[in-house]
Amino acid sequence: MSPSRSVLLVGEGNFSFSSSVCRLDSESESSVTATCLQHQEEALRQEGAAANIQTIKDSGGTVLFEVDCTKLGECAFLKGRVFDRVVFNFPHCGRKSGVKKNRELLKNFFLSCVEVLAEDGEVHVSLCNGQGGTPADQPKREWHNSWQVSAMAAEAHLILSAVRPFESDNLPSYKSTGYRSQDKGFHVEKALLHVFSRSTSYTPVQIVQMEELVEGEKVHYNIPAELSDYVFRRFLCSDSIHPVKLVQDFLLEGFAERCPVSMKEEPFPFLISAKRLQTCCHGFDNLQCYWIHPLQKELTFHVQEKDAACSNTKATLYPSKSDKVRSKGTECLQPICCHDVNLEVEGDLYMLRPSLRPQLEELLINKEDIDAAQPQEEIDKGFEVEGSKKEEACQGCNGASSLLFGISGVVFKSVPISLWALPAFHELLLTGVFPLESEPVRLILHELETLLSPYGVSIVTEEGGLHLVAQPIGLIGKVFSSDTADSNKHVTVSASLNLDLLAVLLFSVPDWRLLWSHDPRFLKQFSLRPPPGTSFQPFSLHPESFSFDISFWTGPAWEEKRFYAIVREASRGTVEQVKLIDTFSHPDLSQTSYCYRLIYHSHTHALSHTQALRFHKQLEVLLSSRLQVTIR
Repeated sequence: MSPSRSVLLVGEGNFSFSSSVCRLDSESESSVTATCLQHQEEALRQEGAAANIQTIKDSGGTVLFEVDCTKLGECAFLKGRVFDRVVFNFPHCGRKSGVKKNRELLKNFFLSCVEVLAEDGEVHVSLCNGQGGTPADQPKREWHNSWQVSAMAAEAHLILSAVRPFESDNLPSYKSTGYRSQDKGFHVEKALLHVFSRSTSYTPVQIVQMEELVEGEKVHYNIPAELSDYVFRRFLCSDSIHPVKLVQDFLLEGFAERCPVSMKEEPFPFLISAKRLQTCCHGFDNLQCYWIHPLQKELTFHVQEKDAACSNTKATLYPSKSDKVRSKGTECLQPICCHDVNLEVEGDLYMLRPSLRPQLEELLINKEDIDAAQPQEEIDKGFEVEGSKKEEACQGCNGASSLLFGISGVVFKSVPISLWALPAFHELLLTGVFPLESEPVRLILHELETLLSPYGVSIVTEEGGLHLVAQPIGLIGKVFSSDTADSNKHVTVSASLNLDLLAVLLFSVPDWRLLWSHDPRFLKQFSLRPPPGTSFQPFSLHPESFSFDISFWTGPAWEEKRFYAIVREASRGTVEQVKLIDTFSHPDLSQTSYCYRLIYHSHTHALSHTQALRFHKQLEVLLSSRLQVTIR
């Protein structure tokens, strides 16, 4: 027990556990409050109770009788107090109560104890082997036959932080009692101690109103609601300890030994015009783009050249209320995110950048213009070469006469919901112009393979380039080449890498959504900048998943991409998989019925059945109001 802790013990029988705690912590400043459900006379009938109570009092502790652990907030003595630790050993409803009653006891205890728990406090619950229903139980019971301790705790927004053996040997005077309301002990052999802590709150959905300078025009628009938590997180800033930044540093340092990388630091707009993407990214899948119309009340206008060089992005956050956009009296503004567009007709459309290739191409064009007009020392100020001196830059890559230039940032893709489909992720894009005789593609692949093959990354030849893949994640990067103006002598080689999936892979993170967690316990593990290969230790153990089906009638203009967007928004990102399990087209009504199965699961927050069902009901409301479907 740590010094200066206040400890509340509930459900005590003969008070032997509380007495043992007081003896162990006799030299610390811990404050112990021991309680039991029975009245004093009944409690004192138990063997050794009187002596144990006296030990607690002599140690400066407090003993309370007739305290219901499911109604701690009603106890007069506990009002206004908070505890660093609340302990409940071997809870049981008494007599031959079944698992359902004991689950209910656990749930009501958790809901009650958070009223007296400090913000950074812990709840300790000891259970006999098999009762908890987690993989730590050996053998593990079937889920329906267990007490489902982590799911019951989630009802009170608590997460399971640790599971360890119940060390009764360290408590020589402890004697368990109360088995089936008798003066008999529980089976403490192989018993487990479950440690719970508070979960962070779910991030509210917000309307992020943007103002950006895009190709000489000021554009006002709204970030789609389901993406509001993926912007302005600054994972790649210079002082970041985020694993995405650690992976980028690892890659750049690895390349620096042969091919120095000149990274450009600049706040690039999230928005790009459809025409611009078509010009530089041939063959890009338009169906995966987040198409954006500017807000209708704000007309775009041309700015002077001196303004175009300035930084260019402003954002305002507004809480999302129901299905309206409310901001500074502009309720009539239309934040449109298009999911089905015709580029030949809708030529003035914008999209959230699906790749950084247009930005990097523009930087290189601008650099060529600057190179022709400025002395070399002025040029060098705009680019910072990672890990190598300038004179070494032209001698790397076995004689290739070029640096690798790079940029990184968040990109967006409108994709179905599945385990490894990311609607937003950080792309690291590297490119360089190399002499053909230096075999640059082979050299780049060699560097990537050297760095990443120890972590299970392999290279596969696919149409349009070479793919970097890892199981079970799938695609994590591409290497591709293109001709230059003097295609007989030089070739442009580029590598696009998904830093988020690489961070998941290199640090053994169980779920990519953890990378976007606001919980400080996530970043705390990276405070010492651990090297790749260091396994992340989950702060939420064995979270339960919940499955709900939803079926509805749609009209002829059904857009599945809009369905996925609304699922992400309504569920606050807790849906990890969506599967279409049935369709039926009515022969007379021109309507189609769809049935989807949604799996709710979260490694970042406490997700209870009640909370998942609340998200699911909100989904029904949003689908009905926005897509005009009829819920079945």
